[in-house]
Formats: sequence, structure tokens, C-alpha cells
Amino acid sequence: MTPNVEPLVSAEEALQFVPINRRKLLCLARNGIAGAYPLDPNAQRKRWAFRLSELIAAITKTAIHNSGEMCDPAPDLGGPR
Repeated sequence: MTPNVEPLVSAEEALQFVPINRRKLLCLARNGIAGAYPLDPNAQRKRWAFRLSELIAAITKTAIHNSGEMCDPAPDLGGPR
């Protein structure tokens, strides 16, 4: 029996579920937010895929703990680096 794994979605699909714009989402992905996965980690210009449950939890946590900008140059967003 195959375990139930949440599928990855594109940035465009993720944007339907999070209250931020595309630029902010990609900035957060580059800074290592949980739920963002590069499709080719070795590529110079990365394409990203997202797990919605992880992404929404990380954005919610970041918004609660940061009263300022959510996309600092190197924030600690709970994701692997």
C-alpha cells in the first residue's frame, strides 16, 4: 500500500492559497521557507514546487513572529538550508 503523500504544487497553484504575491513567495523560497522545494537544486535559476500544508504553516508562523517584513535577507523560516 502506498503511503498518502501530499503532492507538490507550482508557485501559481500555491498563490491561490497564501495571502502573498509571487515575488514574495519566490523570495521566501530562496531564503529556505519550509514547504518550498527546488525542482533542480543544482540549477542556477531554480524552479520551485511547494507542499501547501508546510508552506501555509511556515507563512503563518512567520507572520505571527515577525511584525515587520516577512522576507528579510536571511530569515529563519524553519526550513532546511
